[in-house]
Order: sequence, then structure tokens, then C-alpha cells
Amino acid sequence: MESTSSDHPRMVTGVFRDRDSAERAYKSIHDRGYTDKDVNVVMSDDTRKKHFSTGESELGNKAMEGAGAGAGIGGTVGAIAGAIAAIGTSLVIPGLGLVVAGPVAAALAGMGAGGLTGGVIGALVGSGIPEERAKVYEQEVKDGGIVMGVTPRSEEEARQLETDWRDNKGEHIYY
Repeated sequence: MESTSSDHPRMVTGVFRDRDSAERAYKSIHDRGYTDKDVNVVMSDDTRKKHFSTGESELGNKAMEGAGAGAGIGGTVGAIAGAIAAIGTSLVIPGLGLVVAGPVAAALAGMGAGGLTGGVIGALVGSGIPEERAKVYEQEVKDGGIVMGVTPRSEEEARQLETDWRDNKGEHIYY
């Protein structure tokens, strides 16, 4: 397990290639008592449509909530902040074709429209993920991957999540 020397609380992150593996990883987080507000999810809008268009799962509902309520997010800081307030922690960034949910969504909203182009990398780096790892995740999202992350409560829980995620076909798992 890799780690960072950042002052930020470290986040366990990983990439999942399909709905089933992402759902199992998401369930492993919830089974440990984390809530939707604790879980970061980043995927392309195309990936959301391919795997979660029906919204028939917890992760799918989270992705659809962002897509349905965030479809009108536009060009001003006020509109982005308003959308975050209205839908909690999920949003769609139409110009980039991304669905973002969780604390990273709030960080992106805080950047405003001008910061969105490089925003995903910036938000991931801001949450304590080194830039080189954030670039890997950005490429994985472009390639159809689902990036998920959560800040564990302990080192032991981080190890358990890493094991669960590897068992669920997680790739590029980082802590």
C-alpha cells in the first residue's frame, strides 16, 4: 500500500472497471459505517449512462442524483455553489462530461467555473492525493473507469478496505 506524507488525512482510492466491482466496493464502505457524504466517486457521464442509467443501486442512485439535479450546472460560481447546496454532494460538469459525488464535488464547486478545466486533478490533489496519482485517475476516468475514495478512520480500516477493493477487482489502489 502506497502512502503520502501530506498533512491531509489520507484517502483510500481505487479504480473499478464495471458496475459490479464498483457496487461491491461501495458496499464494503457502507458496511463499515461510512455514509454517502464520506464517499467520493468520479466517473465520466458516459460511464454513468453505461453502468448506472437505471439508478437501481445505492451507487447508481448517487450517480443519477448528480445527473438529474446537476444537469443545469453552468458558468458561474453562484450556479455551481447553488447546485451543490440543492443536491448535497453530487454534480454533473457538462463541459467535461463528468459525474462527481462526495467531498471532492464540494471542492470542485468551490473552484468556480474558471477552475473546472483542471478541476478534477486539482480537487484530487487538494484532498491529499499526489498529482502523479491524480493524473492516473484522470486518465482512468477518461478510459471508462470509476474512481472511488474514502478517508478511513484508522490504518487498520485502510488495510481492510484495500483488501476488499483488491478482492473486488479494484485497480490503482492508493492510500
